[in-house]
Amino acid sequence: MIIHSDNNIFADDSSTDSKSINETVNGSHHLTIKGYSLAKGMGPGKYLSSDTFSVGGFDWAVYFYPDGKNIEDSSMYVSVFIALASEGTDVRALFELTLLDQSGKGKHKVHSHFDRALESGPYTLKYRGSMWGYKRFFRRTSLEMSDYLKDDCLAMHCTVGVVRTRVEGPKHYTVSVPPSDMGKNLKYLLESEVGCDITFHVGDEAFKAHKLILAARSPVFRAQFFGLIGDPNKEKVELADIEPSIFKVMLQFIYSDNLPDLHEITGSTSMSTSTIMLQHLLAAADRYGLERLKQLCEARLCEVVGADTVATTLSLADQHHCSQLKAICLKFAATNLGVVMQSEGFGHLEESCPTLLSELLETIASVDEKPSLMSSKKRSGSSIFGLDLAADGAAAESVNPNVRRVRRRM
Repeated sequence: MIIHSDNNIFADDSSTDSKSINETVNGSHHLTIKGYSLAKGMGPGKYLSSDTFSVGGFDWAVYFYPDGKNIEDSSMYVSVFIALASEGTDVRALFELTLLDQSGKGKHKVHSHFDRALESGPYTLKYRGSMWGYKRFFRRTSLEMSDYLKDDCLAMHCTVGVVRTRVEGPKHYTVSVPPSDMGKNLKYLLESEVGCDITFHVGDEAFKAHKLILAARSPVFRAQFFGLIGDPNKEKVELADIEPSIFKVMLQFIYSDNLPDLHEITGSTSMSTSTIMLQHLLAAADRYGLERLKQLCEARLCEVVGADTVATTLSLADQHHCSQLKAICLKFAATNLGVVMQSEGFGHLEESCPTLLSELLETIASVDEKPSLMSSKKRSGSSIFGLDLAADGAAAESVNPNVRRVRRRM
């Protein structure tokens, strides 16, 4: 049975469909009972069992009762049942029992549930040991005189069809796709110098590159080579305001879209050396419009903020409009003000960016505000004089003497 469900109320291109498919998983088992006459007299309710067999994920067995299943039948009938032999709840299935004609005439005795599926539907077996079959499968006297019994043997064929329901949606065919290697291929062009058409002279070093790739990645290079006043035929460019090592890292990023290992490039494991390179690289990224490189540098600098470098990083963040980096530097400096003020970078900050000192004071105030409020709340529970003291500006300022030092420098 197949049920179609369509989500196409408006019949547009976004409609989808699925199928609920009910079907049977069929399996068969052949049972031979040899020495039928020796099984007689077992008594009603006693049975011979087949080996278990699996169909549809469940185990099954055929039970043959030589003297019938019911005592009231007085051994007048043989009984045959198919039983659920494994754990299961509400297992729905169709069944067929066939007693084989051993004369070769093909007149088998068939009891089929499959033929009646439209009338009554599948049979439900509630639990392990539940059975489907016939208490009066065959009158015993008739059976013993028939062609179904030959050489004291009976042959039976059992079929089980376990009902399964599945939902079938649109088929999605997948093909394994390797990760992009564009950066690797472009980096090979840079390193091999294949097709290079521009040479940058930076200090004592020369770097060859491709104008089209540079123009695709940087709006500054695009304007320089292909803009209204650009020169697409230019073969050499002199750069005097950038270090060769910084330009080399920037080129590698342009071609690979990855930030190289700075420790490997500098040949040093010093965090300070890497921080200085990141600061210069951020400035270069801002100059050439490489926003992703700028953000990568900003993220790395946030991770390595320290007392020795926070002042210079703060000045850099303000100059190149790195708002997140700036906020983190201000908070770090505010909470570690005494140590930060002893650094060389703080002196440079005073001279070059006096407006940042005002922002630093505001950050200090916001950092100190919560502890002050908390202490005020604690004092208000026991003394009103504590509130007056906290409200006094001079008294509050005396808690952080570094604030007065910053104000004097302003």
